[in-house]
Amino acid sequence: MNEIYISTDVETDGHIPGPHSMLSFGSAAYTADKQLLSTFSANLETLPDATAHPKTAEWWATQPAAWAACRSNLQSPGQAMKAYVGWIRSLPGRPVFVAYPAGFDFLFIYWYLIRFAGESPFSHSALDMKTFAMAVLKTDYRDSTKRNMPKRWFDDLPHSHVALDDAIEQGALFCNMLAENRGR
Repeated sequence: MNEIYISTDVETDGHIPGPHSMLSFGSAAYTADKQLLSTFSANLETLPDATAHPKTAEWWATQPAAWAACRSNLQSPGQAMKAYVGWIRSLPGRPVFVAYPAGFDFLFIYWYLIRFAGESPFSHSALDMKTFAMAVLKTDYRDSTKRNMPKRWFDDLPHSHVALDDAIEQGALFCNMLAENRGR
């Protein structure tokens, strides 16, 4: 069974799940040859006892379009995460969570999956694009930022801070990195 690379982006109102909420998330399922198979996104109701972090709230105030996008058509976290598990299971391959940075996005997705769906189809694993870029570029980790990545890795796709837009954009970036690495 082939791996399906599930590029995922989250939008939150703070640094960690529990005290803060995941506001929305988007996932784009890609094959290794950059075929976009399917997408999933959801905007979530905030956690009952959570509050926005002041610095994050300040940043959201500078992003009115993205804020409006993530606050429409809200779903309960339980409903959204159960539907997400169903979507992942419907894909024709083994799911691999991919994000930039995986340490942040996976923290929220994993916590919400375990808390609201009782399971994670990703197990405990996530592929970090920045770490992969470090290996491909043979650079130090701190030098493997997007601004230091070759322009050829980037497709002309928006990075709007709307979770699904960013998941699609970053998924294409990952597939371009993967193709170049495998072509060596």
